[in-house]
Amino acid sequence: MASDLPITLRLYRRISRLAAPFAGIVTSHRLKRGKEDPERLHERCGIPSVERPLGEPLVWIHGASVGEILAAGELIERLRALHIRILLTSGTVTSAAIAARRFPPDIIHQYIPFDSPPFVEQFLDHWQPDLALFIESDLWPNLLLMSADRRIPMVLINGRMSQRSFRRWSRAYGTISTLLSCFDLCLAQSDIDAERFAALGSPNVVISGNLKLDVKAPPADPTKLERLRQVTQRRTIFVAASTHPGEEEIILDAHRRLAGRIPSLLTVIVPRHPQRGPAIARLLAGAGMQVSLRSKTDLPSANTDIYVADTMGELGLFYRLAPVVFMGGSLVEHGGQNPIEAIKLGAAVLHGPHVFNFGEIYGEIGGSGGALQADNDEHFVKLLGHLLSNPAARSRVSGAGASVVNRLGGALDRTLAALEPYLLQLRLERASVDA
Repeated sequence: MASDLPITLRLYRRISRLAAPFAGIVTSHRLKRGKEDPERLHERCGIPSVERPLGEPLVWIHGASVGEILAAGELIERLRALHIRILLTSGTVTSAAIAARRFPPDIIHQYIPFDSPPFVEQFLDHWQPDLALFIESDLWPNLLLMSADRRIPMVLINGRMSQRSFRRWSRAYGTISTLLSCFDLCLAQSDIDAERFAALGSPNVVISGNLKLDVKAPPADPTKLERLRQVTQRRTIFVAASTHPGEEEIILDAHRRLAGRIPSLLTVIVPRHPQRGPAIARLLAGAGMQVSLRSKTDLPSANTDIYVADTMGELGLFYRLAPVVFMGGSLVEHGGQNPIEAIKLGAAVLHGPHVFNFGEIYGEIGGSGGALQADNDEHFVKLLGHLLSNPAARSRVSGAGASVVNRLGGALDRTLAALEPYLLQLRLERASVDA
């Protein structure tokens, strides 16, 4: 009952309902910033692009953005192999593009509606999901409360609660405990995540592990990979992956300082947001670097100092080329990026101090020597030079990282085991429909 909700959630529901008529202004602003798909704006108001599969149970999986969608990739494939129809929702243009490339057409992708009651109601009326799986911690109040009102079974999978989020939510216990009580089950990544969810009122918490540790290494087009290997075969390659503003200048400085010691050095920058590629190229060229831009179909030449790989879905190519990979978002206070894929492809991983988004993973890997942390810009140059010039050191770091990843795997099987009672119910429903 709405009257039983904490005053914070009652106010939120009222304000978000009143805000619905202004959705067009919000989407217009986001559209100008490249954060919305002009062909699919209606989905943000809960208006579907496709019909719901008739007469079939439907599992709804929601992840905020690219990281969550990729983390759930193997789970989605396993559910699909069980002939379960899936609705996948996310909130970013990039994640929609990744979903289109990563999954077959029978996996339905829709943008998550804005969290206003009329939009959520329209979304739920159309899709009528039989089971909802929310990835990590994207907790939209109306979406959760209105799904719970409809008695849709809901499970939080790969649950993560950072120290920062825990402190913030602890000050609003009534609000977060109400939201977490919407879930039948919370599958937490680690012991500390489980403790935090339980402390915030989650009624049924199970430790399942981190699905990101079970993600397959990203693929690479064999033809493109061979072509890149041909043009870079005499170069020492360093990849800076998923970089954020403020990090390219640090990487530029490191390249300049190390190029004298490593004359064949080729630095590859893969920005987290590919649309930043041209601006990064201008910055580097203005500093006197010879730059090639992948979005212009350029390949690095013998004279290229820095190659800006401003395309999507090609990290698998560059991880396979590079003995050393820097994981971006960590020299600035973004929170880091997932190092697992680079480690699985044999790279020695280097990162900055700001990895709070993946604190548990980096803690395990770093504690075993499977990744090196640069505490500041100067330390970054020193560690990068050490790894690039010392094959034995690279081998120790990459080998230790691979051992930790292998040891901590298994979250996918534990997640499926925890979901089995819900999946059994779906199979029974499907059998009754077929009969």
